[in-house]
Amino acid sequence: MNDLAFDFKTNSTLNKQKGVHNLVLAHQSELQEVNNIPCFFWGNLVQPYLTAKCWSTIAKVVRSSFGPIPASLRDPIVTAGEKQIRFEGFSSCNGVYVRLDMKPEAIDGEFIASGTTNVDFNEPMLNALNAIQKSEKVTLAVGQNDMQVITSKAKVTERKVTLPIRWIKGLTSVQLYLADMEQKYELNKLQTIQLFNSLPKGNVKGDFYISKRAGKMMFSTLLSADCVRIGGVQRLRLLEGVLPLLDKVFIYESSDKETCALVCEFGSMQLLMAFSPDNYRGFSGEGKALEQMTENLPLEWVYGLNSLLKANETFNPTLLSIENDIDFGTMDNLSASLSSMGLLGFDVLDNSHFYRRLPFKTERILSLNPRLKNAKKLIENNDIQFITKNSFLIEAFVKGTGVQHKVVIQNGEARCTCDWFSSYQGKRGICKHILAVNLMDKGTIN
Repeated sequence: MNDLAFDFKTNSTLNKQKGVHNLVLAHQSELQEVNNIPCFFWGNLVQPYLTAKCWSTIAKVVRSSFGPIPASLRDPIVTAGEKQIRFEGFSSCNGVYVRLDMKPEAIDGEFIASGTTNVDFNEPMLNALNAIQKSEKVTLAVGQNDMQVITSKAKVTERKVTLPIRWIKGLTSVQLYLADMEQKYELNKLQTIQLFNSLPKGNVKGDFYISKRAGKMMFSTLLSADCVRIGGVQRLRLLEGVLPLLDKVFIYESSDKETCALVCEFGSMQLLMAFSPDNYRGFSGEGKALEQMTENLPLEWVYGLNSLLKANETFNPTLLSIENDIDFGTMDNLSASLSSMGLLGFDVLDNSHFYRRLPFKTERILSLNPRLKNAKKLIENNDIQFITKNSFLIEAFVKGTGVQHKVVIQNGEARCTCDWFSSYQGKRGICKHILAVNLMDKGTIN
């Protein structure tokens, strides 16, 4: 699957005029109507020094790689609307997800339009951000504003970048992990700095745990009660640049204790960083979403729900179900369909989803979820034979490559004789054979 190539017709620039820094973020999107928007937001940063440090942290993440995929420059996603701005990105290996939530108190200006787009984080702009002082004033424009004199003075160079398909898959996967997380610890600034002072040096291997001993937070190789597992602990160093500026840190952990997230609280902004189970595992896997995609819904339902939502708008499935008289189970599947295209994010502090206005392409549901595509192919080829089928037990043979796999679903627990299930035991989602049997059981054969 190819990445999506974008041409930024202008560069992002940060120029200084009359003592004021003017930052213009060039943007590009697959949606033509979004490209035609000259500017999403125009105004002042309330805390420019802090914001610059957070943006620099995002830049470090998107330029890093902790797995076999080489690091390469990627341009963050920005969503403007509902009086706030969100910047998001992934490391090149997709194992680290970062998001800066700029609340209304962090920005003073006008939202001209709402939407989601890619922004250009080029080297000169990042260098200029690093030079911003605490007393300086910075004006931010997301997009190209025709009224800005600075754009006519900037050197314009066309630069091609790519929007990785892995990022869209990652946006699908990471919000499911975040929605499954619970807060484990709340640390003040001093506790946070003490914790990071115990961070192991170098590229260490093996699992580490955040735990509390004698009232002090620390990293340890020993598993203990109420500890939080950190795979690839050296990835936490990406946060070191903002530690002196934060008010507190919230530490979250998923129910399977595989993934975790740290939220740095700055008052008017929050910087979230989520970490996959290990260096070699990214958030780009499809498995987390598959179990919610076993019902074939009319496309007009998906389009209808998509049309109700605006960029950065809070997405409340329960409320939408009640207001629009939609069955809760159907709403879960509608939500999964939107999520499978990267359209939903999750805010752990507010415990709610939010909407991104990414390109709405229903064909991505299958293209980004090959296990779902392969499961439907098994059904189309009549490769499934039910042995037992009742409300308590389902047994079926599913044709494989030169072998018959047996799927057993009993009391909601599924298992399969295939190598995938034997290797991962459901930790990376259900296999295509279990998925196909589930689809057949629910009558979803189209």
